Amino acid sequence: MKSSKENNNFPSKISDPETWVESHGDYLFRYALMRLRNRESAENMVQETFLAALTARNSFSGRSSERTWLVGILKHKIIDQYRKSFREKPISQIQTEEEQTVDQFYDAMENPKGYPKDWMPDPVKVLHSKEFWGIFKGCLGHLPERTASAFSMREMDGMDTDEICKELGISPTNLWVMLHRARLQLRACLEQNWFEKK
Repeated sequence: MKSSKENNNFPSKISDPETWVESHGDYLFRYALMRLRNRESAENMVQETFLAALTARNSFSGRSSERTWLVGILKHKIIDQYRKSFREKPISQIQTEEEQTVDQFYDAMENPKGYPKDWMPDPVKVLHSKEFWGIFKGCLGHLPERTASAFSMREMDGMDTDEICKELGISPTNLWVMLHRARLQLRACLEQNWFEKK
């Protein structure tokens, strides 16, 4: 019977770091690009992830897959990038971007300018369509940076309200408004670029 010390040592559970780029690089890059919307930033985040993983490889416990472990590191790197970019951006610029999105969807009396169309797609087919995800990524890229980050953190990364508010330095009410605006813009973009063309 193995001792508990041996059971907590998992050096054989992690692959050779020289194989990481080939095994996980494309997946991590797509993950980062969908959230950061900038090719260069996504590439940098993946490189930083591999460097951090290389440094921390002896702490890999084997309780998750190697890819899940790498994604976890990448997710923290992306959140740090969100924090950094929001600290550096003037509040007035952020507010102007987000106010413009409201004008697209509401009149002066705050009534909606339009209502959702009946999409009627087969949701399983849509989720497995590379073309759809390419268009979705483009639509996400048209959102203001802060709004897209809030949407990605909530809907793609499954973070809860408290976590997102802490990371972005916003109140729950601000978050709700940002998510509402993101959904409106994504809906309009997908209707125009995907569902109306199907």
